[in-house]
Amino acid sequence: MTIKLYCFGESGNAYKAALTLELSGLKWEPVYVDFFAGETRSPEFREINPMGEVPVMVDGDITLSQSGVIQDYVSSKSGKLGGRSAAERREILRWQFWDNHKMSSQAGLTRFLMNFLPEDKRPAEVIAFQQGRLKAAYHVLEAELTNRDWLVGDMLTIADISCCGYLFYPEPFGFERADWPHIDAWLTRIEDTPDWKHPYDLMPGSPADRA
Repeated sequence: MTIKLYCFGESGNAYKAALTLELSGLKWEPVYVDFFAGETRSPEFREINPMGEVPVMVDGDITLSQSGVIQDYVSSKSGKLGGRSAAERREILRWQFWDNHKMSSQAGLTRFLMNFLPEDKRPAEVIAFQQGRLKAAYHVLEAELTNRDWLVGDMLTIADISCCGYLFYPEPFGFERADWPHIDAWLTRIEDTPDWKHPYDLMPGSPADRA
């Protein structure tokens, strides 16, 4: 049975789930959600996910939302990307929770404000505040990657996929790979992973489609 992932290319959180599926080897397909036309607020979509968000994964009778939960399910089902021990699994969760609170939530909002709002409606003070929070998060990630290749253990896990979720996007939001050499090297290792794909190549929907 083919797993379905409701997603759209511009969503960094959907990318976390999509990339996990792609690297897991499980059979899956993306289902495009037209976020910018308000599809996630429609009654039909709310029947799939009452939270009105992407990503949503449907695997037979199982429907899951929230990227971290989907990643956990996929890694458990495939036996990949989930660490080698219970201790590593806890460390993966620690990084996923950190990312969701400290980095992805800030990156997603900042990127939206800077790129997907009309220029005259972009709140400069809010953007500056958000970029300050993001810089603090980048410092944490850069320090962690100074002496290690991966965030947990000796291989790529869903901790890495979670934390890289927004960092491959080309739209400006206050992150330049050249400013963070250890993050840059880590992102290159992820890019070099067999079957890795850029978010706009992995999921339908990109700013170019709406240009």
